[in-house]
Amino acid sequence: MNLSVLKKKILIVVMDGLGDRGCKELDGLTPLQATKTPNLDWFTRNGIAGTCDTVDVGIRPGSDTSHLSILGYDPLEVYTGRGPFEAAGIGLIGKHGDVAFRCNFSTCDNDMNITDRRAGRVDKPDTTELVRSLEGMRIDGIEAIIKEGTEHRAALILRGGGLSPDVTDADSHDNGPIAWSKGRTPEAQFTADVLNKFVKETYKRLKDHPVNERRIAKGLPPANIILPRGAGSFPNIQSFPEKYDMKAACVAGVGMIKGICGVCGLDVIDLPGCCTGGYSSDFVSKAKAAMDTLKEYDFVLMNVKAPDVCGHDGDPKLKCDAIKRLDEMAGYFKNNFREDMVIVFTADHSTPCSLKDHSGDPVPITVYTPGNVRDDAVEFSESGCSHGRIGRIRGKYILPMCMDLADRAEKFGA
Repeated sequence: MNLSVLKKKILIVVMDGLGDRGCKELDGLTPLQATKTPNLDWFTRNGIAGTCDTVDVGIRPGSDTSHLSILGYDPLEVYTGRGPFEAAGIGLIGKHGDVAFRCNFSTCDNDMNITDRRAGRVDKPDTTELVRSLEGMRIDGIEAIIKEGTEHRAALILRGGGLSPDVTDADSHDNGPIAWSKGRTPEAQFTADVLNKFVKETYKRLKDHPVNERRIAKGLPPANIILPRGAGSFPNIQSFPEKYDMKAACVAGVGMIKGICGVCGLDVIDLPGCCTGGYSSDFVSKAKAAMDTLKEYDFVLMNVKAPDVCGHDGDPKLKCDAIKRLDEMAGYFKNNFREDMVIVFTADHSTPCSLKDHSGDPVPITVYTPGNVRDDAVEFSESGCSHGRIGRIRGKYILPMCMDLADRAEKFGA
């Protein structure tokens, strides 16, 4: 490679759950097709475009597996479960061999039947005080480490020898009898037994806790048990800065996305309160934070959660409103664009309003940097981007493509 060529910086903007299917409320159009997006269209018209299966054709990706792919990892090879990323997202970073779980503070009766999986959406400071009573827990030689998240959520790490993530959830995902964990293999039964003992011990320690006595006095459901689910081993994964020789950061408000990036070795940037993961987040402020971060870093991944929320709510008109605001965000990037950068606009998956869940539909992608070869795509949408020269690619190829456009790719061969 010509060492005199300036290596560009890379910014990937992930608009979570952006892709959709035709909505009857929008006369058969997708929210992207039904919404004017002059700024996203500008990047599409002046860049290169295509569609992307973030994991592979027909696979319904989770946000965790799709973000791994966008970061250049093959999730079919490195993904070990959602638990580790949820744990890392709230600052509970494990090590290779630990088994992590997502958890809910829940409410159960005296017969240990669940009556409220979210304990009335209990939140801090109650959960912080409750977690203190669970510190120092060891079960059959296994250390149990728990940390509270937002609202009723928490994360658990089991640390010790002989552990396996191949266990069922200790959570039926509904009210009623507890779904005690079982090992899917004989070797995993030890872990399931530890997990069930952990659940029973949380009830023992929490049922008469002063926090819960106060909640009951106020007519609120007590947070008197913890239910783990989504087991996963912390992956033995090569760090992103080492893999790509770039100083990298993440700008996101969602804990799991921050956790994925943290496990992959990206620095997680603290955002102002207006830059949460919710629909009301200030997209332009988040864009400004991403551009400011890019001054000190070679690579930034930015996530905007709002369109996914609208898709899960089944609200195509609200999704159209979110897309209008996303286009204003794209206008900020256009007005503050730097010549030494490559910018990508895409999604991690489709969340069709008709499904209220993720689907395997490919998502639009457009990539812009000065001097790229323009193609026939002129509109940023599921159909519009399909006219571009990128064609239909898998998510794990986004990073190599950007590395080449940023003049960071190594020559293969003589």
